[in-house]
Amino acid sequence: KQWYQRRVRAEEILAKFPEETFQKVLDASGKCVIPGLVDAHTHAVWAGDRVHEFAMKLKGASYMEIHQAGGGIGFTVEKTRAAGEEELLELYLARLSLMAKNGTTLSESKSGYGLDTETEMKMLRVIEQAKTAQPIDISSTYCGAHSVPAGATEDSATADVLDNQIPAVVAAVKAGEIDVDSIDVFCEKGVFEIESSRKILEEGKKFGMMINFHAEELKYIGGVEMGCEIGATAISHLEEISDAGIKLMAEKKAVAVILPTTAHILKLPPPPVRKMLDEGVIVALGTDFNPNAYCISMLSVMNLACIMFRMSMEEAMVAATLNSAASVGKSDKCGSLEVGKWGDLVMFDVPRWEHVIYQMNAGEVLTHVVKKGHVIHEAFGQ
Repeated sequence: KQWYQRRVRAEEILAKFPEETFQKVLDASGKCVIPGLVDAHTHAVWAGDRVHEFAMKLKGASYMEIHQAGGGIGFTVEKTRAAGEEELLELYLARLSLMAKNGTTLSESKSGYGLDTETEMKMLRVIEQAKTAQPIDISSTYCGAHSVPAGATEDSATADVLDNQIPAVVAAVKAGEIDVDSIDVFCEKGVFEIESSRKILEEGKKFGMMINFHAEELKYIGGVEMGCEIGATAISHLEEISDAGIKLMAEKKAVAVILPTTAHILKLPPPPVRKMLDEGVIVALGTDFNPNAYCISMLSVMNLACIMFRMSMEEAMVAATLNSAASVGKSDKCGSLEVGKWGDLVMFDVPRWEHVIYQMNAGEVLTHVVKKGHVIHEAFGQ
């Protein structure tokens, strides 16, 4: 009887949309369907993993000790500069495939492991090629001001970004070679401080890029206040955000992109997410996937967010879908299951949607990932 009822429902849908061609019928009986997950913050284009640094951390090495031993971002920059475009694309596509298998249908992705014009452009070209080489959508972010390169100063690095890197990005966009949605800078004490960050972000905004940047991760320096003043769409990390910054983000509707894996791995004080939510800040979630925080699963991120930051499961789900889409300017296209939006959805073999967050191994009960109406991942045996 159940089989017959399901066949009747399928026939009714086919009759309702006679002009459409349906490639596959999915039986969602007894299952749960949620919107496609949106990863609001990743650094997914790089060569040279840092698993050896994880071993060093387990033995008690600090971030600065690892850096002094030749590790950290400098190690990744060296390996990424040396890697060819084809190698980087192959690595990136493999990571995007893993994201898709874990339910991500839109991922923000940054450059930032070049710190020079040649490599930053190489990374942006890799991101552009990946947009048509695999099914999930990508929001591209230029992040040439991710760190001050070895041998440079904040002032010389800022000048290089303004005088060389941004003009090269803009020229490539105008030539139709790449499309860049946002500009990012690591606004942090001892890296790119307030005035350098402001100059870089405003220059990108002048050429149509959304402002979507790192701030208040390690030290409070007023990055949020500056970002809200110049019209930031989204600001990430925020472990050290001020009360005034929270009020400004709520007022300006700037999206707070929270990254649980980073706070967890680096043992940072947690960002005041509960206070942000209570005061009306739009909170989104991201994996911060990078060589230092190797996590590609938004499912894991939602679980961590609830445990670490006292988010409710409803808040975590919205933060990983609709609000994350808003952080990259795409909430009109995805992030919720609504008429007129992309047909991005994820199906799980669970009786209630809460299991998607409650189960730490929710990827194991994921059955299908659908992107724009097409099945892009189907679990074995489905």
